[in-house]
Amino acid sequence: MQLTGYRIILASNSPRRKELLAGIDVEYEMRILPDVDESYPDSLPHEEVAEFLACKKAAAYLPALKEGELLITADTIVLLNGAILGKPEDQDEAARMLRALAGKRHRVITGVCFTTSVKQLSFSDTAYVTFGSLSDEEIGYYISHYDPLDKAGAYGVQEWIGYVAVEKIEGSYFNVMGLPIHKVYRALKQF
Repeated sequence: MQLTGYRIILASNSPRRKELLAGIDVEYEMRILPDVDESYPDSLPHEEVAEFLACKKAAAYLPALKEGELLITADTIVLLNGAILGKPEDQDEAARMLRALAGKRHRVITGVCFTTSVKQLSFSDTAYVTFGSLSDEEIGYYISHYDPLDKAGAYGVQEWIGYVAVEKIEGSYFNVMGLPIHKVYRALKQF
């Protein structure tokens, strides 16, 4: 579907974001820069981190952005009890994150940034996710059969753990997957 006159560039290596963008029948191409700095100021309110990082990623791509291109960058964080759970460094950290999430409600915030050579629009979306209890055996099973290291909070809602642990989602399921696609669709119509 032709939503915009721009050539859309998705700056993400996430298979989930690719799937979600393709799901609204938008043609796009991938562009990946290695090692984009994902640090943020400690003083930044946690609710603003995902959007800040999406815009910071866009800034890294800006020098190569051509006229007529629309860049989409995104970042997802998980917030539990005032702490940000990013992508785990290893399987032990993934297990600790999943133990912390088990039996609790947390927030998933995805920030999105649209950038052209003359305009930028950014926003974020929040969903609340409630996990049921998880045994160490279930956590171990998930970690050994799936890849929690490339996901904020060490889980993919669309994977096995989402089927067995997620009791409730308040907000967009697709936001929890990594892209609030309903808001992306509406934003594309503005360009």
